[in-house]
Amino acid sequence: MARTRNEKLAAVIKETGWSQHQLTTHVARVAGEHGMDELTSVSRSRISMWIQGSRPSDSAVRILCETLSRRLGRIVTPTQLGFAPIVRADPTGHGEWDVDVDSVAALVDLGDAHMDMNRRQALKTSAYSLAGGALPPHQWWNEVFERAQARKAVSRLTVTPAHVDGVREAMRFYSRQDQRLGGNAGRDALLAYIRSDVASYMSAVFPNEQVRRNFVTAAAELVYLAGWMAFDSSEHANAKRAFDLALRLSAEAGDAPLAGHILRAAAHQAVDLGHPTRAIELADGSVHGPRYSLASPREKALLGVVHARALAADQQKAAALAALRRAEDDLRNADGTEEPGRVFFFAEASLAHETACTLRDLGDLKGAETEFQRSVRTRALPIAARTHAVTLGYLGDVQVRQGHLDRACATWSTALDTMTGIQSGRVRDTVVRMRRALSPVRRRGGSTAAELDERAREMLRNVG
Repeated sequence: MARTRNEKLAAVIKETGWSQHQLTTHVARVAGEHGMDELTSVSRSRISMWIQGSRPSDSAVRILCETLSRRLGRIVTPTQLGFAPIVRADPTGHGEWDVDVDSVAALVDLGDAHMDMNRRQALKTSAYSLAGGALPPHQWWNEVFERAQARKAVSRLTVTPAHVDGVREAMRFYSRQDQRLGGNAGRDALLAYIRSDVASYMSAVFPNEQVRRNFVTAAAELVYLAGWMAFDSSEHANAKRAFDLALRLSAEAGDAPLAGHILRAAAHQAVDLGHPTRAIELADGSVHGPRYSLASPREKALLGVVHARALAADQQKAAALAALRRAEDDLRNADGTEEPGRVFFFAEASLAHETACTLRDLGDLKGAETEFQRSVRTRALPIAARTHAVTLGYLGDVQVRQGHLDRACATWSTALDTMTGIQSGRVRDTVVRMRRALSPVRRRGGSTAAELDERAREMLRNVG
């Protein structure tokens, strides 16, 4: 079968200004630095074959990307060279946890403008996967950290504390957008910022180790947020992909509490998707060792309450209730304590919401109703409008399950009022569940239930 010429690779090589012979010389030099003797004698004819459509080995693609990145002063990824992303089989059984993954290239691919539409759509609609291990193996953390310390810059830009502050400011802005308007609001802009500015800074010069660690932590938080926004948009494969990359970056930064924060989000996703065993593994990891012990009290409370939800999903009642009590104690200790900006949203209302979900999953509907009501009563609006709408939806559900139809209809009516303008897959799912719960009682509820169902049907046309 005739090969198709790789125009992307040809264009990038042309951009370098190198001849094919010059490229082979530089590829050999970079391969030698990595001890890849099989690539130190790469020939001009092999370069020509790649341009004509042959697929290089994964090792060759990595070296080619690094060589071209150094020349151009920016990250060049396999996708940008017309090759599929490198996915290596992992003989340890830990799936994605390969120490050789290039996290800087992964930042570019997270929202790569060069990605063709078919692959972009496939990633958007692909299913959440349980393939591979939920947690990286023990030795992975140190190896990833050490490799990140040794990473060579490909641009001459020097990252300063001002660059770190810029990324943190972006985190604050987009996080508040997510809280108020939902995960679909601003996510494309966030991904573009990660692909351009954040990836560029990650490939630059760090003047010292502290600046490097601070910047990588800030980058990891932003990638985590992109994952959370994908989760809220019901794009679960994209969310998992971002959570995995954020966890890798937390390892590069040596930031254990941040790793716990990300594992907590992944556990939350697994609970919502009905995978209690995976959720417990992730949640257990989030509260293990320094991920919990070095976290601020507010973050400890957040990790603990999601741990409780995972245990409840597996019907481990005593352990779930104990985790709830510990989370309440941790949050009481949070006042006046210095804490990372990523936990700004977690206060009494959020704790009450997660507590209610835990009690609901344990079958305590009356207790769940009380906690959902406490969440509604104490939540700060309008900044947390998205979660407020979800809480009201859940509250109506536990009310109707207890036979309180009129009370549920009033709650759901308020929920629909709150949802206007929100772009969230989780909010949409709440409306779907609302209509499903109304279906068997619509006639018994009279005109009020019928009108509410019609409003819900209309809302589904507008919620992102």
